[in-house]
Amino acid sequence: MAATEEGGITLRELAGRPVGDLDSVGPKLEERLADMGLCTVLDVLQHYPRRWVDRTKRADIAELKIGEEATVFGEVRRVHGRRTRQGRALVEVVVHDGTSLLNLTFFNQGWREKQLGVGTEAAFFGKVDVYRGKRQMTNPVVDVVGNVADGGEKTGVIVPIYPQSGKAEVYTWQLRKVVAEALRRCQRRGLAEPLDAAVLEAHKLVDRTAAYKGIHQPETMAEQQTARRRLIFDEFLRMQTGLVARKRAIEATQLGIHHDASRALVSAFHGRLPFPLTDDQQRAIDEITQDMSSAAPMHRLLQGDVGSGKTVVALSALLVAVQGGHQGAFMAPTEVLAEQHHLTSLRLLEGLTVPAHGSLLGDRPVRVELLTNRTSAADRRRIASGLNGGEVDIVVGTHALLYGDAPFSRLGLAVIDEQHRFGVEQRSLLRDKNRDAVPDVLVMTATPIPRTAAMLVYGDLDKSELREMPPGRTPITTEVIGPNPLERARAYEVLRQEVGEGRQAYVVCPLVEGSGKVEAKAATEEYERLQHEDLAGLRLGLLHGQMPSKEKEAVMAAFRDHELDVLVATTVIEVGVDVANAAVMMIEDADRFGLSQLHQLRGRVGRGEHASRCFLLTDPQTDDAKERMAAMAASTDGFFLAEKDLEIRGAGEVFGERQSGFSDLKLGRIPRDEDAVIETRRVAEALLDADTDLAAHVQLREEVEDLLGDSVEFLFKS
Repeated sequence: MAATEEGGITLRELAGRPVGDLDSVGPKLEERLADMGLCTVLDVLQHYPRRWVDRTKRADIAELKIGEEATVFGEVRRVHGRRTRQGRALVEVVVHDGTSLLNLTFFNQGWREKQLGVGTEAAFFGKVDVYRGKRQMTNPVVDVVGNVADGGEKTGVIVPIYPQSGKAEVYTWQLRKVVAEALRRCQRRGLAEPLDAAVLEAHKLVDRTAAYKGIHQPETMAEQQTARRRLIFDEFLRMQTGLVARKRAIEATQLGIHHDASRALVSAFHGRLPFPLTDDQQRAIDEITQDMSSAAPMHRLLQGDVGSGKTVVALSALLVAVQGGHQGAFMAPTEVLAEQHHLTSLRLLEGLTVPAHGSLLGDRPVRVELLTNRTSAADRRRIASGLNGGEVDIVVGTHALLYGDAPFSRLGLAVIDEQHRFGVEQRSLLRDKNRDAVPDVLVMTATPIPRTAAMLVYGDLDKSELREMPPGRTPITTEVIGPNPLERARAYEVLRQEVGEGRQAYVVCPLVEGSGKVEAKAATEEYERLQHEDLAGLRLGLLHGQMPSKEKEAVMAAFRDHELDVLVATTVIEVGVDVANAAVMMIEDADRFGLSQLHQLRGRVGRGEHASRCFLLTDPQTDDAKERMAAMAASTDGFFLAEKDLEIRGAGEVFGERQSGFSDLKLGRIPRDEDAVIETRRVAEALLDADTDLAAHVQLREEVEDLLGDSVEFLFKS
């Protein structure tokens, strides 16, 4: 690879080299690699093996025992494909490993005849049985590791097995050959090292050149593990450096608002509440008030389990802003939830007053307005006038409040509910809402995030947690109901009994892959079925995301006012629907949901004085799904369930798009690599303490910028 600068090759340089530059990649292979997302030399080097087979630990064919499972290495000696009398594809293969021969039989896998040509070297994993007196494996797992006829190289003792795509028809031996050439080319100059020698030594890390060589071509399993540790360290360090830099840049470059911390209005609010605050609520309010009274803009995450009292904390924070003459915005992800927050705010803030500037009356009530797409033009004008004149204290709306034309005159705090990535773009929009300073931001989530994951997903926020439940929340009993019709009938009978005693219920329809329209259709069909079968005679309502807003609100209002017994809904009710009289939650195909989502749905009941029930209707087919159902039945602790979800499904599944830029973990896994997350956080902080804009660590700065894209442009400017 030609040098573009003195010193080693940087990752940015490798990312700028098309994989077609390598001699081992012709046009056809280049196309297939592109189908796998491998377009550059860096993509190839970061396409790490999914496992490594230690040839010293392989089983010799001669010593295989009937009934045992084993991995054998062999070279294909014969291959023959034919059709059975029933028309099924049958491929018979004979392999030899230097000790003996083994027969392999593949049913319904006709493509194996082409894959396993004579001379192909492969690892075969399966159970040994006997057929016509000879040992064989039926439909074993196959990893092609070399092909002499295709110029594949003979491999060392440790054989890397790569993730491969059957669709793209790129085999492990081909990937090994491409990687080997990329490594050879890099070897000439070596890879640039972003870390100081002192950091490498302190954390017992190998250099980057050794790490890439050791992950792809290890000579021992110990070398592979050392390489892996270094590359995991790099992945987390890039993220942590970006997050720490972002947090510090906001604190250093933006002028916040010194809010009034006297608490007169907040204390009056707490005195009017019909219940005492929990210790957790009091602690969170103290932390938020302290942040708001400091010079730097607050950027805090409030995470609390379902029903832990986040709304009271949010309103307390908004009143801190209001008592100093500022305005507050309370933003929710959906109109249903915005309307819910508005009603709750009106109820809880009733009777509170603030000084009425320029008025002879002295005081006026705290004024809360709702602004959504459904607000009429006349109401918009009235609210705009009140905002301009400073008579509107709090506006509740959807996240569109940020982008809309709400003319705040002195926005002091934005509370943002369930907005998981609140980034630079949104902050600059907030700045536009207040000409003098940057408003404070409180991000709320009812999805408890495991500690390690929170360090990555919300690493640039300070955090407050609500784990304690307010008094008066009733326990929820959760039961897993299998496919047995009698079990299901019993669950519906319990629902009917509860309705007979004056309670209400939800039936949540299964998650449907695809569009909202498909999900709406599924919900509508279930609604029709229940009306005529299991719940005939009860008052049913239907709620799904495809309904016009007015219809949605009408259904919700009818359910709140107890004009309906049962609400048949999609996951649109997941957050914020608050009906204290609802005591039964029934979730169809529950195994298709993640634990945190199931916990959110379950949290729609148990909000009043009545003992509540949750039925998970399910027929789990996988061990993961069974484990999730068992965890749900065993615990109502959202923090425990979030840890469990992460453990079972992994971060990518749990957080999905929410990680926005943080989904490039190729080797790192949480919670498994918690130590590395904490270790790299400390390193990132120390690096930025000594070198604020990473002027002396250009490699690392480039890598952080390439990971996070445009959102980090402002991070490293002195």
